[in-house]
Order: sequence, then C-alpha cells, then structure tokens
Amino acid sequence: MTVMEWEALRLSLWVSCCAMTGSLIPGILVAWILARFEFPGKSILDGLVHLPLVVPPVVIGYLLLLLFGQRGIIGAWLLKTLGVTVAFTWKGAAIAAAAMAFPLLVRAVRLSIEGVDQGIEDAARTLGAGPVRVFFTVTLPLITPGIITGLILSFARSLGEFGATITFVSNIQGQTQTLPLALYTLTQTPGGEAGAMRLCVISVAVAMSALIASEVMSKRFTAYIRG
Repeated sequence: MTVMEWEALRLSLWVSCCAMTGSLIPGILVAWILARFEFPGKSILDGLVHLPLVVPPVVIGYLLLLLFGQRGIIGAWLLKTLGVTVAFTWKGAAIAAAAMAFPLLVRAVRLSIEGVDQGIEDAARTLGAGPVRVFFTVTLPLITPGIITGLILSFARSLGEFGATITFVSNIQGQTQTLPLALYTLTQTPGGEAGAMRLCVISVAVAMSALIASEVMSKRFTAYIRG
C-alpha cells in the first residue's frame, strides 16, 4: 500500500470512531424521546432525524458548510470563541460522517427501546427506584444489544461516507481524504486501478468485519442477559 492509501485508511478509522462515539449519547436521547413521548411536532423531529437518509448527501454537506464554515452561524462562533476551525479539517469529516450515520443509530436504539416491556420498569418504580436508576439498572441493559447494533451500523456508514464529506471538507490528502475519497481519486488517476482495487477490498473487509462483530456481540450480550 502507498502512503496515500495508509493515510486514507488511518483517517477513515479515526473519523468513523469519532463519529460513532460522538453520536452515542445524543442518539440514545433522541431515540428515547421518539420512543416514549408524544408531543406536538414529534413527526417533524422524526423527519429531521431521518432526513439524511432521503436527501442527497451533497445537500447535507452543503448545509454543514453553511453552518460550520468560517462565516456560518456555528463555525464563526467556534472560530471567534475557541479558535477552532471545522470546515476542511478531519473534525468536519467526522461531523459529516456523524450526520449521515445518526439516523441509523437512532433507529436501532429506538426499536430496542420500543421492544422493552414497560411493566418491568413500572415494577422497579413500585419498589422505590427513581427514573434515573430505572433507566441505568433496567432499561439500559435491555437495550444494550440495540445500542451495539446502532453503533456498528453508524461506524460502517461513517466509513463509507462520500458526498457530504467531499462537499463539506473537500478532498485533502492526509487531512480529509478518507477511504471513499481516496478511492475516487485513484479511479480518476491514470494507472490507479490497482490502488483503487486495494482500497475497495479493504473497505469491504472492514465494513463486513464491523457488521459481523455487531451480530456476534449482540447475540452474546442477549444471551448474557437471559442467562
């Protein structure tokens, strides 16, 4: 593998891990709200959460650029207050990946929450447990397989993100060039077919490994809970 390919692989794994980790708590919170509460505007929130699944990724990337660019509402504040630039950096790549993968995490966790028997939670409350204790001692263990599935799906989706990333942070080798962007670059480069094939195989192998790991971990944790 060339230096460019190693850099792309390393950056992709780092960006995917950051996107997955950063989405965890917000994803559980949003999934909990959508699964357990009825309120005006719930359908709008649900639609916004799932919007990245139905619009072109370039649209999400452009919206992120408007928000997090140096002249954007959030980007200008970050630059002025913290001296942090997000656009055209690996941080922006992680944000783009997280935005595209967030709906998969929320959906997996939401389905898991909806599958929990609320009678078990009610029984814990009658024994004197408060809402926070019920969540951490009863609900959270029961939905952990769904959380694991959501995290792995989020990781795999982040690993393959292209459209939003290239729109928001461009394709800068060693800084924002993830596996899909490096693969695209090689397909446009004369003599780059061999490198493109290597990255294609690596991308498939990493994604399949993540999905298999998700299945194994979910089954083992489910068996542990039932055992």
